[in-house]
Amino acid sequence: MAVPEISVNELHDRLSGGAKVIDVREADEYVGGHVPGALSVPLSTLTENVHLFDDSETTYVICQVGGRSMRACEYLEGFGKPVVNVAGGTGGWVASGFDVVTGESAA
Repeated sequence: MAVPEISVNELHDRLSGGAKVIDVREADEYVGGHVPGALSVPLSTLTENVHLFDDSETTYVICQVGGRSMRACEYLEGFGKPVVNVAGGTGGWVASGFDVVTGESAA
């Protein structure tokens, strides 16, 4: 089954409705700039953090361009998690001129 995808523009529209976003880039990338409200769960820690993805609420998964987040979504679908890949990633988000949060801890 194909992983659903949305654009950064669609994600931007959904954030106002409280969309849950998880950033699977490494901690240094996340601290360098991320989507407001995104939680950092590096792809390298995904196997031990599956519990952070809800079973009943869609989670939007983002990385830099869309490759790592797609791999994360494919993995999470195996657990029945409702996930959507953000095509274009944080790079596309920045290029679109949307707000970016920098300097936050990747906790």
